[in-house]
Amino acid sequence: MHNRKSARFKKRWMIIPALICAISLICYYAFCHLPLTQKEHRSGLSNDMSSTIAASATFSMTDLYHIKALSLLSNMTLEEKVGQLFIARCPTENAAQKAADYHIGGYILFERDFQGKSQSQIIAEIESYQNAAAIPLFIGVDEEGGSVNRISTNPQLRATPFLSPQALYAQGGFALIRSDTQEKCELLKSLGINLNFAPVCDLSQNPTDFIYDRSFGQDSAMTAEYVRTLVTLMNQYQMGSVLKHFPGYGNNADTHTGVAYDLRPYETFVTADFLPFQAGIESGAQIVLVSHNIVACMDDSAPASLSLPVHEILRNELGYTGLIITDDLAMEGVRQLYTPQTIGIRAVEAGNDLLCCTDFEQQIPYVINAVQAGTLSEERIDESVLRILEYKYAMGIIPMPNAV
Repeated sequence: MHNRKSARFKKRWMIIPALICAISLICYYAFCHLPLTQKEHRSGLSNDMSSTIAASATFSMTDLYHIKALSLLSNMTLEEKVGQLFIARCPTENAAQKAADYHIGGYILFERDFQGKSQSQIIAEIESYQNAAAIPLFIGVDEEGGSVNRISTNPQLRATPFLSPQALYAQGGFALIRSDTQEKCELLKSLGINLNFAPVCDLSQNPTDFIYDRSFGQDSAMTAEYVRTLVTLMNQYQMGSVLKHFPGYGNNADTHTGVAYDLRPYETFVTADFLPFQAGIESGAQIVLVSHNIVACMDDSAPASLSLPVHEILRNELGYTGLIITDDLAMEGVRQLYTPQTIGIRAVEAGNDLLCCTDFEQQIPYVINAVQAGTLSEERIDESVLRILEYKYAMGIIPMPNAV
C-alpha cells in the first residue's frame, strides 16, 4: 500500500515541472502579444528593462518554433523530408497535384505564370497549390525590379513594371526605394506570395558587367545600406528575402549559359563583396542564394553552389545560421560540369538546405535513392528540413496555434 502511494506521489511530483514549463510558455506568449504600452504599464519597468523582456519573449518564440518543427519532422517520411528541400519551378500542368505527390517545399513562379491572368485567377491558382500540400509551401518569385520582373509586367497587376534599384535611387534616393519595397511586399502578399528572391547584393559599377543592370550600382557601403533597407522592410511585412548571389558575382560571365571562373583574391571578398551580405544577415535575412561561379580563391574545383568550402565560409566566417539555397540547378554553369543524376546530391552534400530546381521530378528520386543507398545520411537531410520548418513557422507560412 505504501509503495502504491509512493508511486502515485512520484508521478504527481513529476507532472509539476511540466506544468511549470507550460504555464511559463503561456505567460511568455501572452506577454509577447500585448501592446508595448500595456507591457510597460503592467510591469512598471523602464524602457531598457522592457526591451530586455521583449528580447526574452522573442527568444521563447524561437524555442517554440524549434519545438514545433522537431515535432513535425519526427513524423515525416523520407520522401516528405526530401521533397521539402526543393523549391521547384512551377510546372505548367498539374502543379497542385505535383506539389502533393512530391511533397515539395515550394514553387518559384515566373512571368509565364502571371501573363494574361487577373489577380483573382492568380490567387485561386496559388491557393490550389497550398491546399494540395500537406506542409504549406514557399511561393517565391524574382521581382527585383528593372530587367528582372515576373509580376509587374502584367498590366492587370500593375500599370508599369517596377523600376530597377539604380533607377529608383537616381529618381528618389532611399525614400523611393523604401516606398517601392513596401508596394512590392503588399502586391506579392495580396497574391499569396511569401518569398521574393531579392535583394541583389552583388557589387558592380561597370556597365559592361553581366550583373550590373541588376545590381545597386554603388560601392560596398552604399550597397550594404540598400540591402539593409530592403531586408528590414521585408521583415516588417513578413515577406521572405533572399540575399544573392553569394559570395558576390563580380564581373563574371552569365552562368545561365556557361561556366564562369572568378579569379579575384580572397581579400576582395572580405573587404568588399561580403559586406552587403553581412548587412542583410545582421538585418535578419534568413535565406542566402549561392551562385554557380567557380571562385578559385575558395574552391577551384567546383561551382560555389556545389562547394563545401564556400558554404563553410558563409557559415563560419560570416556567422550565418539561416537557410542556404542554390541558384537554379538547370543553369549551364553547373549542367556542363555534372550529370543530372549527381547534381542534386552534390548540392545537398555541399551544405545547401534548399535546391532551386526545374527538373524536380527527376532530382527528388535521385536524392531519395542516395539516402536509401547510404550515399547521403538521413541526418544530413534532417538538418536542412529542420531549418526549413523552423523558418516556415517563424514566417507564419505554417500557422502556429493561437495558444500553447
